[in-house]
Amino acid sequence: MSGLVVLRHPRLPGTGGCALTIGNFDGVHRGHQAMLALLVNEARHRGVPSCVLTFEPHPRDFFAARAGRPELAPARIATLRDKLAELERCGIDLVVVARFDERLASMPAEAFIDDVLLRGLRARYVLVGDDFSFGARRQGNYAMLDAAGAAQGFDVARMMSYEVHGLRVSSSAVREALAHGDMARAEALLGRPYAISGRVQHGRKLGRDLGFRTLNLRFGHAQPAAMGIFVVRVHGLAGQALRGVASLGVRPTVEDAGRVLLEVHCLEWPAPLGPEGGYGRCVRVDLLHKLHDELKYESLEALREGIARDTAAARAWFDTHSA
Repeated sequence: MSGLVVLRHPRLPGTGGCALTIGNFDGVHRGHQAMLALLVNEARHRGVPSCVLTFEPHPRDFFAARAGRPELAPARIATLRDKLAELERCGIDLVVVARFDERLASMPAEAFIDDVLLRGLRARYVLVGDDFSFGARRQGNYAMLDAAGAAQGFDVARMMSYEVHGLRVSSSAVREALAHGDMARAEALLGRPYAISGRVQHGRKLGRDLGFRTLNLRFGHAQPAAMGIFVVRVHGLAGQALRGVASLGVRPTVEDAGRVLLEVHCLEWPAPLGPEGGYGRCVRVDLLHKLHDELKYESLEALREGIARDTAAARAWFDTHSA
């Protein structure tokens, strides 16, 4: 993300202002991409940087934790790393990652406009979605923002829903597709294969002991939108994508500790890398097809046999999807 400037607080350096959009952008799906393309165009027209204001944790995560009801938190489509990478790919200049805490949750809508949008980010153009709301108790809406823009001298625009084959594209729709293992539908909504990236870390080396060496990537959220066993492609290890099979979940046979891990076994390991050559590398893993949900095996031998079956199933899938 060498071309993207990421700020951790809503305070923009310089004096020229920005063209701004606001949202969680989980997944950066095709609806998000259309909005970001419009934002970039408006920013260039005004000669200011394009800026995205987003939040960590997700506001619904915060409110679910505050209510003591974690089940109300949405499953997470993408890690922050992947969200920032997609925002950069869409041509965004600046991303402000604001901590969503009690102060921000209780901020009145008028104060959000004055303190964050104007004094902090000096917004000259603000683009929002058709369902945008803001401020304590979601009291702020598009009409309030538009009226503030007319009174205080910044432009406000609203983008209506983006549809694919008559269906509204949304993060909720992507989550639903991933929850059902419908990777083709998720790809249609995202405009690309669903992927997770990260730096390969050392694990317990259990896969090596079972005869299936794995690459381990952490998913930094307790509720990933997709879980199970997948046919995958791995980018970043060799000159071309590598075929593989992967488990995304909590490893119920050997751990079940609630920590989410993506474990990838490459069907053909590049010899020049050597046995330890994957560690420390940043890779992207495309999840192409779901084989089944995670299973809890009765023994490590049963686990080894299960991995062997999954590996054979992945090879068979690639044989019929060679293009």
